[in-house]
Amino acid sequence: MTFNKELLSTFPVLLLQWNSHQNTRKMPWKGEKDPYKIWLSEIILQQTRVEQGLKYYEKFITVFPDINKLAAAKDEKIYKLWEGLGYYSRCKNLIETGRFISKKLKGRFPDTFEDILSLKGVGNYTASAIASFAYNLPYAVVDGNVFRVLSRAFGIKKPIDSTEGKKLFSQLAFQLLDKEQPGIYNQALMDFGAVICKPQNPLCHNCILKDHCFAYKKGLVNKLPVKTKQIKITTRWFNYLVIGYNDKIYIRKRIGNDIWRNLHEFVLFETNTNASAKRLLARAEKEKILKKNSYKVVSISPLYSQQLSHQKIEGRFIKITIKKEIVLPGFKPVSLKQLSRHAFPRFLNAYFEKTVPDTP
Repeated sequence: MTFNKELLSTFPVLLLQWNSHQNTRKMPWKGEKDPYKIWLSEIILQQTRVEQGLKYYEKFITVFPDINKLAAAKDEKIYKLWEGLGYYSRCKNLIETGRFISKKLKGRFPDTFEDILSLKGVGNYTASAIASFAYNLPYAVVDGNVFRVLSRAFGIKKPIDSTEGKKLFSQLAFQLLDKEQPGIYNQALMDFGAVICKPQNPLCHNCILKDHCFAYKKGLVNKLPVKTKQIKITTRWFNYLVIGYNDKIYIRKRIGNDIWRNLHEFVLFETNTNASAKRLLARAEKEKILKKNSYKVVSISPLYSQQLSHQKIEGRFIKITIKKEIVLPGFKPVSLKQLSRHAFPRFLNAYFEKTVPDTP
């Protein structure tokens, strides 16, 4: 594909001028040179809005100011701090990578692109960000903001989620990269996409590129970038039995290769449709989780819902007290005081927030 030669030479200059004189976007990791803090911020910001990730970054830096502190912490403490951020595989990778660097590399963060890329949970984008921000290495960062700015400015109609499109954008991003100050340039480009060339209602009238921008001149701003793949959303029904005896509740850690791995939950019945409490209790009796006439239903919650990237979770909570202590394989009875020390999915925390934390 042939690009506008004038824009190829003008683009980096205009972008850096905008960054020096007009960019007022402030974030605690901007200008940071500590690779640990850059890595932490990038892992948190994967699939997370900056506004949401900011408070998590600040919490992590306060509790774990360096990678050795993070590596020495118990899993449960780290997951609890991550609670509510979602995509928990990121947290699992954070723990494993932190311990690998602390123990195997003696706390020294890798300083080459290839070694950074080899870390668990680190892809090309994150490796490029760390390499350029921490070590000023000439690697172009290509994220959603960069896709959007380049597609609009240069009129690229190749889908950003296609192999051909990704290759094209990566090549152009590297061609435009200021090789002398790649970290500053990369951050400026991402800021520009977040502040000016926004997904919705971009500030075209205030844009330094409007005289050169293909999309602006052709009226295609809302049509670019192009994305072809549609996410298919599946609905799952999670029905929880909140079983309590005296002042304890039965919980377990999710260990399967599924959503919310390493987080805690109550007794779960997953169904294909919205199941009645009567049907769920009958199933619990049949599976010998509950014994007939030996328990009391305290409450049945309204329907709860949570939208994930590829799944929608629907379900409710049935609060139950039992007359005699039981043994549930894989579960442990936990006091209400201890309950708050365990990490739970947002779906369960939404229930906690609306339920008085008393004995079920």
